[in-house]
Amino acid sequence: MKAPDPISSTRATLRRLLHHRLFLLGSVLFGIILAVAILAPLIAPINPNKLSMRTKFQPPSRDFLFGTDNFGRSLWSRVIWGAQLSMYIGAAVVAINAILGTAIGAVAGYFRRLDNMLMRVNDALMAFPAVLLAIAVTAVLGPSVNDVIIALAIVYTPRTVRIVRSSVIVLREMEYVQAARAAGAGHWRILRRHILPNAMAPLIVQLSFLFAYAVLTEATLSFLGVGAVPPTPTWGNIMAEGRQYMIDAPWIITIPGAALMITVLGLNLLGDGLRDVLDPRLRIQQ
Repeated sequence: MKAPDPISSTRATLRRLLHHRLFLLGSVLFGIILAVAILAPLIAPINPNKLSMRTKFQPPSRDFLFGTDNFGRSLWSRVIWGAQLSMYIGAAVVAINAILGTAIGAVAGYFRRLDNMLMRVNDALMAFPAVLLAIAVTAVLGPSVNDVIIALAIVYTPRTVRIVRSSVIVLREMEYVQAARAAGAGHWRILRRHILPNAMAPLIVQLSFLFAYAVLTEATLSFLGVGAVPPTPTWGNIMAEGRQYMIDAPWIITIPGAALMITVLGLNLLGDGLRDVLDPRLRIQQ
């Protein structure tokens, strides 16, 4: 049995993705948020932390597109810069998971002697609810953006480890891997050249969902007061500040909440599309 060639199937995979409506819708929604985050200095030049008590609680208007908060700060600027921070945290958590989760999962799945020890530690971390464990880690490390990234990486890496490990356990018994082993290829060469490239599909799907989890959990931590320290603009702490003004100034909590909803929805639709296209079992059912 020949090893599947990832390069030869790229065009077919892209063609299926471009014809998948959920993937396209999710890509558009997430692409809008990502573009807003990247272009934040251009589309929101006003300092998001600039105070102006004379203009507090201004409703959305031509002068203040998203209105102002209880300190007269432009909600437009705060939501836009909050998007940039959410994208930064999500991307950082995904990058750490892609590196650390893949390395641990590959070692656990390929070297069976290490599997039991690594997976018992992994299972212990997964036994805790994600938000509760993230709160505990941030309480130890302190409330800051970098500490939130570390906390979310600790929370979600075990899930990535399990995904990669499961794929490696199956792939290590394939005939082309056994042939490479019989030909004298070393363990690390087999992992790098023959196993990991063919374990990327479930990993990519996992990371797309993980991005959404990271953004949502970061907003939850900030809302609870254990995330980024105010006045740093994050969607979570903007909503936390606006919850006591829900009746008189509902835009303070509804606008960042809508931005968070669009981001998570877009990433979930994108992940569903990737799963439908990249999972061979679903392709057979279709």
